Amino acid sequence: MDIRVILNGKKAGWEPLRAAIYRARERGRVEVRVTWEGGDARRLVREAHAEGCRRLVAGGGDGTVREVADALLRLPAAERPELAVLPMGTANDFATACGIPADLDAALALAASGGARPVDAARAGDQHFLNVASGGFGARLTAATPPALKNFLGGGAYTLTALAQALKVVAYRGRLRLPHEVVQGDILVGAACNGRQAGGGQMLAPGALIDDGLLDFVALHAFPVEAIGQVIKELLDARLNGKYVKRSRAPWAEWESEEDTPINLDGEPITARHLRFEVAPRALRLVLPENCPLLSR
Repeated sequence: MDIRVILNGKKAGWEPLRAAIYRARERGRVEVRVTWEGGDARRLVREAHAEGCRRLVAGGGDGTVREVADALLRLPAAERPELAVLPMGTANDFATACGIPADLDAALALAASGGARPVDAARAGDQHFLNVASGGFGARLTAATPPALKNFLGGGAYTLTALAQALKVVAYRGRLRLPHEVVQGDILVGAACNGRQAGGGQMLAPGALIDDGLLDFVALHAFPVEAIGQVIKELLDARLNGKYVKRSRAPWAEWESEEDTPINLDGEPITARHLRFEVAPRALRLVLPENCPLLSR
């Protein structure tokens, strides 16, 4: 299939990518469009739609995938091009969890010839994301990690930054309303997960699926130092809804707080006191490997 790559402009001059694109062009038509500033991804998606492109490729990290997906989800459902991913970010959490190859040639081959499956997206207010929305300390951590450190250390930069900020952790008081319960208290980290991992490989929702019509919600409550062993146990056991780590699965949830809470949508930092998260069931057709572990069987 002919494909059009919407490429994060920071990667446009990378020689291994250029070589992989030229090799892919030996097998079929591959067009490239490059972003320069905010809003470009949405404009390029609209242009591709108007020109009849059937399959777009988001070339970049989780943030680029989110931007392209958000733009696609603003098109009429019946007219949305299919989406493929060319992983080129620091962590590539969504692509990694989906089993999309990190190798450029393999990823481009999948993008051009792989099958597309209907998958869920998620909304946070008026914005969309495909992977994870994190709130509280986790979002502040991601926003505070210097780009140079991320590029040098990869996903490990998040861990190092977390250690550096460990003595300055702030809990956010609020409540998460779900269809069947209300989770409230002092929350250090919260996450609404369509995918499974974030922050450079941190597994937040190991059982999450991207075609089940549900989001996985995880909240880590403030805890005393002496409870660290219990917290680690609860974090590692995804089946456990414990004293400090609360887990729920639902089609929607609403966060309410009396203070601004930092929230990160697949790399896009925002703040909010009230925000509704909800699933958009099977809203996109995503090109995935046949053995993608995030699909229901």
